[in-house]
Amino acid sequence: MNKRVLIVTYYWPPSGGSGVQRWLKFVKYLTQAGWEPYVFTPENPSFTIQDASLQKDIPASVEVIRFPIWEPYQLFFKMARLLGNKSPQQADFITTGRKSLLQKVSAWVRGNFFIPDARVFWVKPSVRYLIDFLERNKIDKIITTGPPHSIHLIGLKLKRLNPTLYWFADFRDPWSEWDLLDTLSLTWWARRRHKKLEQTVLTLADEVITIAPYHVQRFEELSGRHVHLITNGFDEDDFSGIVHCKTEKFTVRHIGIVDELRDPKPFMVAVKTLCQEHGEIANKIVIEFIGKINSSFKYFVKADPVLAPITRFVDHLPHDQLLKLYGATDLQLLVLAHTVIAPGNLPGKFFEYLASGNPILAIGPVLGDAGRILKQSEAGSIREREDAHGIATDLFSYYSTWRNGEKVQSKGSALYSRKNLTNQLIHLLGEVKSN
Repeated sequence: MNKRVLIVTYYWPPSGGSGVQRWLKFVKYLTQAGWEPYVFTPENPSFTIQDASLQKDIPASVEVIRFPIWEPYQLFFKMARLLGNKSPQQADFITTGRKSLLQKVSAWVRGNFFIPDARVFWVKPSVRYLIDFLERNKIDKIITTGPPHSIHLIGLKLKRLNPTLYWFADFRDPWSEWDLLDTLSLTWWARRRHKKLEQTVLTLADEVITIAPYHVQRFEELSGRHVHLITNGFDEDDFSGIVHCKTEKFTVRHIGIVDELRDPKPFMVAVKTLCQEHGEIANKIVIEFIGKINSSFKYFVKADPVLAPITRFVDHLPHDQLLKLYGATDLQLLVLAHTVIAPGNLPGKFFEYLASGNPILAIGPVLGDAGRILKQSEAGSIREREDAHGIATDLFSYYSTWRNGEKVQSKGSALYSRKNLTNQLIHLLGEVKSN
């Protein structure tokens, strides 16, 4: 059996964040299992989060092809500066409420001029390069992973040029039903175009993979075909050295992007209520947000005399530094996107939260995929956004456990180790006969 496979991904080290880790870890463990993965990725991508520490996970034997890309994002940032925003944040461009002139213009252009996304200009030159590369290296299996979903168009065009190529399309997020599209002021024509491209990819890909049971169901209903489930997970190697220590204050940490789709305000309102009802808590709690945080949430916290003194904002940290902080954290805060597809929201950080052994307080749909895993693993609790009393009750319970010197122990996270998940992928790849 030919064990060579090409992985086409936009996110690759030195890109940071959870999006890059899915296929970085797959490549790591595929190599250990005797496979020969090749990685095709942009040479000069436009991403705001960088993490050089992740490069240690790239096996020395893996060939990484970095191919030039042109993207229009710098035009948006120049426009922002012309309109008075000297330091625009990517998280500020995602808003569901009242929009500034810059947000309106950028959302409309982004949603209607660049379909499926602003990386679409990378498709044609990549296909021209890869069709010869695949033949020269005798690679008959490719994997495309999105978002950005324009990456799947590379797979689509390669498949059309070479029908014997076996193509796996991996969806880390939905496409036409992706909540992000609702923030982009799409015209009816643009939305129809998204659906048509999605349907073509779902029809012509040899196998379709996605990360959550909810998304499996939705993609199967959209395509009328079988869709494979391989979730995100955590790398056991990363957590082998975690040492938990007693903290001086009850420490709550949220890791990752905060925008208007993932809004922690319901949690912060509960914190404020507890601080006002139990004066001791205000002197014994600290809340830390690590990552890219939108400006409106920062203003909300800093303008509140109760929340401001107990809240810290830290810019993105390298993954190896984040791992050390798990040992000095008492409660992990998980805020799921407040959208119609929230039941399928299983972000990569959720599985690292599980691996940390720290209890998790999640805000989102109780009957969603994250809620089911939390219940099975006994790793924490989940409350609906509107359940202010429930959020406050759970928070006070976790605080009381910490104050009494007790420790909540979770179970059942081994199922989501990267090694186990890679074995699922290998099983899927192994079912394909070399052409």
